[in-house]
Amino acid sequence: MNFKEQILQGIPAVLPERKIYNAQLNHAPVRKDILHPEEKKLAVSNALRYFPGEWHQTLAPEFLEELNTYGRIYMYRFKPDYAIYARPLSEYPFQSLHAGCIMLMIQNNLDPAVAQHPEELITYGGNGGVFQNWAQYLITMQYLAIMTDEQTLNMYSGHPQGLFPSSKYAPRVVVSNGMMIPNYSKADDLERFSALGVTQYGQMTAGSYMYIGPQGIVHGTTITLMNAFRKKLAEGQSPAGKIFLTAGLGGMSGAQPKAGNITGCITICAEVNPAAAHKRHAQGWVDELVDDLTSLLARTKRAREGKETVSIAYVGNVVDIWERFDLEDISVEIGSDQTSLHNPWSGGYYPVGLSFEAANKMMVTSPQQFKDKVQESLRKHAAAINRHVAKGTYFFDYGNAFLLECSRAGADVMATNGIDFKYPSYVQDILGPMCFDYGFGPFRWVCSSGDAEDLAITDRLALEVLEDIKVTAAQEIIQQLSDNITWIREAAANRLVVGSQARILYADAEGRAKIAEKFNEAVKTGELSAPVILGRDHHDVSGTDSPFRETSNIYDGSRFTADMAIQNVIGDSFRGATWVSIHNGGGVGWGEVINGGFGMVLDGTEEADEKLKNMLFYDVNNGIARRSWARNQEADFAIRREMERTPLLRVTLPTRVDEDIWESLF
Repeated sequence: MNFKEQILQGIPAVLPERKIYNAQLNHAPVRKDILHPEEKKLAVSNALRYFPGEWHQTLAPEFLEELNTYGRIYMYRFKPDYAIYARPLSEYPFQSLHAGCIMLMIQNNLDPAVAQHPEELITYGGNGGVFQNWAQYLITMQYLAIMTDEQTLNMYSGHPQGLFPSSKYAPRVVVSNGMMIPNYSKADDLERFSALGVTQYGQMTAGSYMYIGPQGIVHGTTITLMNAFRKKLAEGQSPAGKIFLTAGLGGMSGAQPKAGNITGCITICAEVNPAAAHKRHAQGWVDELVDDLTSLLARTKRAREGKETVSIAYVGNVVDIWERFDLEDISVEIGSDQTSLHNPWSGGYYPVGLSFEAANKMMVTSPQQFKDKVQESLRKHAAAINRHVAKGTYFFDYGNAFLLECSRAGADVMATNGIDFKYPSYVQDILGPMCFDYGFGPFRWVCSSGDAEDLAITDRLALEVLEDIKVTAAQEIIQQLSDNITWIREAAANRLVVGSQARILYADAEGRAKIAEKFNEAVKTGELSAPVILGRDHHDVSGTDSPFRETSNIYDGSRFTADMAIQNVIGDSFRGATWVSIHNGGGVGWGEVINGGFGMVLDGTEEADEKLKNMLFYDVNNGIARRSWARNQEADFAIRREMERTPLLRVTLPTRVDEDIWESLF
């Protein structure tokens, strides 16, 4: 059968041959063996329900073996033999063009050039899954191929629940991932219910089909890093020859060296997994590989003296670098960490003093010992950072739960009040007040043609829009516009595309809508050869309620609520989104965040024009309104400005309290 026929087939009519497990591939870490025998029976039974009864005798022992060996049932046998990547839209079978675009996005998330552990359907973050198993993938792709514009597909944590009658104005797909009863969002709950096959961790853009490779985080990291150096350095001082020290080259964290190069500094990024480090080097995302500390020291000193812009991957543990640089008195201007500490006990963080292989073995055979080692390492990690900060390093938490897990390990990371962390989240210091409160966030698009020429056209159109807006823009947002104009002008030269022909930039509601209108018109006239798919990271103005990251600069006590994210997804769904998603979990961990996203297809129609105006406006201003109500001054400015421009918008504004009132009360 050809590709289209295989998609339309769904679950094969004939049981495929069992596949040989290839240990050379970058597989997901083995998960905790947490189920008791009766639960394992239930897990296998749950998996078997996707298949005809006559196959059960063959599949049952195989699935039990997978569960016992890997902690999950992935159904490797059913992984299709065709290559998985974002094909041009015309190569997919579909009745609904919009459903065809979603198929393209799903395959991009599972492309081995994009995904962290594609064999296990994991896109990034160590556990950010698109599906739980390959049966879910096959059935979902079949449903998308046969659905019409008057059906909606419900996705329950990777499980395709079915096609339901709806209308052409409804989303084609509604995704939920990991939505638990609140008392069941502890770490072991994730392990147990995932092993049972009834939930999954969708991360942010993994389980919502909107990941575009490291480019997405490159942009956010670049904006963050540029502004971090602005905070650290004197006005007019260059980042050239200055050090940015961090960790993590897998998945999204692999973007850090590229962002450092764009910023113009020396980036030193540690990665314990040699395969991940070599992959990023081969892809051109990091300039050099070093595997011993002596060589790293010598190379760093040369880069300092030459004021180089260079990115260096150290194949080893970042704690060793922090400690050695402290002993050698090598100053670090900017420090952070982007290991997957939302997932600390299952491969998200590797403790210093253990090899990569030994750590992987210990986390399965001696989970409590591994946890103790991780927490010991975090205490050392934080102590070394504290010594550098005392010498002048600007350290920020990159929202990966680093400080949260350090605090739980008893590390010295708490402020004197015993409530807050002594170091800020990058959202508190940078992205919150400088971007999110003004409505600027990670707007992105994918050219469904797969044609690089179409991407070049969209780059040009977006640049024209931003330059035009800048002419009359308020002074408060000139810096944001300038940074993104520079970004989009240089995007092609920075070779950011991995997988689909995609682009990202930070824009506010005005910018997003005007760019989208230009794209839709270009599709209509044929200037663009195929539809454009819009989306964003969940890490945005409105999409995510995350008290230690996206909403960490909300100070009215509401940062632990999740109304904004829920309202955002519901509101987007009836304003024109092609698909919407809502997740428990994300970059900071299971039970720590609720986040939502959308996708929207621009197909050149008048309907698309109407939808993009309504939905993109709401998708941003819902969050600005909430941030304004929290008394964030930048958001107050932004929402008042928007109400002046939009007569139908009326937002409840806060009355500020005179600080003198407290003198007589407290």
